[in-house]
Amino acid sequence: MALSRSARRTSRWLALATAVASAFAIAAAPGASPGAPGIGDPYFPDLGNGGFDALHYDLGVSYNPDSDVLDGTTTLTAEATQNLSSFDLDLQQLTVDSVRVDGRPAHFTRTADEVVITPAKPLKKHHTFKVGLAYHGIPQALSGPIVFGSQYGWMKTADGVFVACEPNAASSWFPSSDHPSDKATYDIRIDAPKGLTGVSNGRLVDSGTKNGRAHFHWRESKPMATYLATATIGTFDVRQGRTPAGTPIYVATDPVLPKGSVDVYQVTAEATDYWSKLFGPYPFEETGAIVDDMPQAGFSLEVQSKPAYSAVRSESTIVHELAHQWFGDDVSVAQWKNVWLNEGFATYAQWLWDEHRGTHTTREDFVSAYNARPATSGFWGSKVDDPQRDTMFGDAVYTRGAMTLEALRERIGDKAFFKLLPAWTAAHRYGNGTTEQFEALAEKVSHQDLGDLFRTWLEMPGRPALP
Repeated sequence: MALSRSARRTSRWLALATAVASAFAIAAAPGASPGAPGIGDPYFPDLGNGGFDALHYDLGVSYNPDSDVLDGTTTLTAEATQNLSSFDLDLQQLTVDSVRVDGRPAHFTRTADEVVITPAKPLKKHHTFKVGLAYHGIPQALSGPIVFGSQYGWMKTADGVFVACEPNAASSWFPSSDHPSDKATYDIRIDAPKGLTGVSNGRLVDSGTKNGRAHFHWRESKPMATYLATATIGTFDVRQGRTPAGTPIYVATDPVLPKGSVDVYQVTAEATDYWSKLFGPYPFEETGAIVDDMPQAGFSLEVQSKPAYSAVRSESTIVHELAHQWFGDDVSVAQWKNVWLNEGFATYAQWLWDEHRGTHTTREDFVSAYNARPATSGFWGSKVDDPQRDTMFGDAVYTRGAMTLEALRERIGDKAFFKLLPAWTAAHRYGNGTTEQFEALAEKVSHQDLGDLFRTWLEMPGRPALP
């Protein structure tokens, strides 16, 4: 069938318009493809997400202790690192009600603990976008061999919830890129029954009550790994002030706990200031503590700006968790296999505190720990810089990690060693680090070849000779 001249003109115009539109779509996101479902950490290959960089989380947490139901909203601001046709977020168990990308409804599906999101149109590389999710459900605490067989994550208490999420439980209560290599800033808004207090990271920027509900708006302006976020809710006595050096301090304590012999506020203030002298300036806007009645949690956690204690057991626990504000929170691991950079350093900080108090030298603590473990002990069989997932919080990671640092100090001398510690936090401030990077910096600062020391104490099985 032949076309008239007018019809041919119209046909050519439509073809040109289609070509222009297609070219625009290609220019907007050429070769768009799905982001990877995980960042490829060998311990947790599906945690974190590929294709974008998380920049900021705005979390809304509305919790009812009577029903255990969490109604949540998350708005994540992120930058696409490739042309994205779809991307994932980590979320365990909870039900997603809606998803919007840049204000437009987006298609989503669930695959195990992944929410797969397809925006209305592909996202161009370097485009900063917002993804908003509404969700609800009853968060479940995780358990298993990873954290000593203890429950961890979102843990119900008699009057609320204790939230401590290392290593993989942040996604049990909010959609996220749940890996420490993808840090972001946070606004966390907690809504709870009147009479309860919601405690989170950073500084409290607003609070009040309305219609029988209490609300608390916290802001963490420094980059934070997901596992360090908290939204702990309960009845708390709150004490606020400043450390002697001037850092704001906020300590929330469950009033049902016995006072004990440790003044959490005083030790927190003193240790924050002392570590600031040894490790570099305190990296966050506020220091403090959350002390909750949570006997099922057999651990405390270095929640950013306010470590969370399932009832404080000792002064040593407090100084350990506060040391993590530098080693773990400020400088986070790039992969979980390097967790000794968190735990070995915080354990060595306990020995430094003994030295500061005049009870033991670090050498005495080192020799005592060494002699307490015979050569036949399984302690000496662990590879400290790659301990495997289910034993990543084993004793060797903590104690042999600390031994490594004492051996390093004795090799390079105090002047170089105490130059190295703040140099490490300054070099990776608000970022991530690896064992290889620490070794390289130690060699640079000391002007020594230290490969044999690190191989002996971090990599090789067996009991090394006592230096």
